[in-house]
Amino acid sequence: MGSSIEINTDNSIGTITLNRPDQLNAINFEMWGELKAAAEQLSEDPNVRIVILRGAGDKAFSSGADIKDFPAHRSSSSLAREYAKSFEGALDAVESMPKPTISMINGICIGGGCELSMATDLRIASTSSVFAVPVAKIGVLVGYNEMRRLVQLVGRGHASNLLLTARKIDGYEALRIGLITDLVDQENLVDFTYKLALDIASYAPLTQSGHKKIMHTVLNNPSLSALSEKEKVLPLSIFDTSDGMEGYRAFVEKRSPKFEGK
Repeated sequence: MGSSIEINTDNSIGTITLNRPDQLNAINFEMWGELKAAAEQLSEDPNVRIVILRGAGDKAFSSGADIKDFPAHRSSSSLAREYAKSFEGALDAVESMPKPTISMINGICIGGGCELSMATDLRIASTSSVFAVPVAKIGVLVGYNEMRRLVQLVGRGHASNLLLTARKIDGYEALRIGLITDLVDQENLVDFTYKLALDIASYAPLTQSGHKKIMHTVLNNPSLSALSEKEKVLPLSIFDTSDGMEGYRAFVEKRSPKFEGK
């Protein structure tokens, strides 16, 4: 793994750090591939129950896709197709992680960085954060999956406002429209995020991953028509697991449950 993407694991929490603070954690072509690999690695790690994405330094989560990649990777539709495969592959890998994911956002969260944050389950930002999807300023388009995530989070009206105006919004506005889930003071951001992550990691991992699958199905098939047999039985399949009974037993025995993800 390249040094521009760092992976750390501690106490059931995996952390992926965008590590280019001098470039405001702009994500270049190689990093998209490394990010995908990092998401896949932590997805398979049995000791990790939750993953946090963050940016190195105190100025940015990410300023977006590195503009320096344009000549080599985005100067024609054929080149852009290969770039999109890497870019979208990274975001899809983050979105499809079976474990809960959190973007811890401090400072700049713009363009591809903002789109990356939308692929996680939760987005916790400091009050000093700034958000934008200013693609209209450079004459490019967001992809279908990126548009889907944006519209699902903030709705058509706010999505149109962000895209058509290309304006920057602060953390308070981002919280109001639903782009982020929590807003905390900068000095409390790390403690708040990791405390929440520990709390989430203590709950039943099969329930967490199952809810992600159910939500994915509901968002992509709101009518719930033509569900596969596996999708139909998923909400009840938890009762065939050890964890499904552990929660009940712990409640009756008045003790903390010990979930093992089995």
